[in-house]
Amino acid sequence: MGVVAEGPGRLADVLRLRESGRHEAPGPGEVVVRMLAATVNPSDAVTVSGAYGSRTTFPMVPGFEGVGVVDAAGPGVPAAAVGRRVLPLGSAGAWQQYKRLDHSWCVPVPDDLPDDVACFAYVNPLTAHLMVDRYCRPGVRTVVITAATSTIAGHLAELLAERGLAPVGVVRGTPGRDVADPALWQAIVRTDTPGWRDELRAFGGARGVDLVFDCVGGPVGGDVLELTGEDGVFVHYGLLSGTPLPADGPLSRVELFRLRDIVQRDGGHHGRHLPELFAPVFERLRRGRLRTPVETSLGLTELVDHLKGPRAGHPGKLLIDPQR
Repeated sequence: MGVVAEGPGRLADVLRLRESGRHEAPGPGEVVVRMLAATVNPSDAVTVSGAYGSRTTFPMVPGFEGVGVVDAAGPGVPAAAVGRRVLPLGSAGAWQQYKRLDHSWCVPVPDDLPDDVACFAYVNPLTAHLMVDRYCRPGVRTVVITAATSTIAGHLAELLAERGLAPVGVVRGTPGRDVADPALWQAIVRTDTPGWRDELRAFGGARGVDLVFDCVGGPVGGDVLELTGEDGVFVHYGLLSGTPLPADGPLSRVELFRLRDIVQRDGGHHGRHLPELFAPVFERLRRGRLRTPVETSLGLTELVDHLKGPRAGHPGKLLIDPQR
């Protein structure tokens, strides 16, 4: 059984629950992973929308993030792989009971991480860790994060605190949405208040903002980009607004960050470095850091109807049990 997107469109419009027989036996180098937990991310909605038409074939099973246990292994896969909990990466397909993939895309999960923690190790924590590690260089003093109430913004603030930095958050001012831990932030600037640009400019001072993490784009992203210093870096890693950055901005300061590019480079037949990539994330999760709040838990059979209904706007992610 799995949830299938019959064609491109909104999740609420194109998803169907599909019954299926027993999974096919894995081929050479392949495994079949019995999914234990999965979740929903904006990247799932973007993919199903048809935004990546050149690399998306419908019908498809969405779901880039989840954890499972190797149920069966094909020729050439070590026998010890069977029974191991793993993150099955490299493609969508977490919204089903069984996912078939090449064993090289399976990242072993530490035994002491529960399923409902390991499930969220990929999209937000890994992205936050890699971006801070890559772009937060010595000399950075002022950091701005857009969509500061998002889960990944909270992760970024945690990681910056390890380096003695408190970022300035930019939010829309949506009622009921606040940053996860206010103590980690220098200030929160609301774009629904007059003069917010001047307020943000004051934090950058004469040199401008040193570092921006932006997943919004559009006019707000463009305004923050204008406040980025000449030697600053504007890291653009998402497009929640659905609108690109203005073409007349200082785009030379923009660094595009795509988690998919890094994972594809380090995974599959091109390399065996995925466990090393995840090691710092697993270590922080083990210490109770970079955790993801859960809005609600539901079975796979409930997912389609849930996504069709109104969202209450509560912080946290959906935790999906594919086996019910």
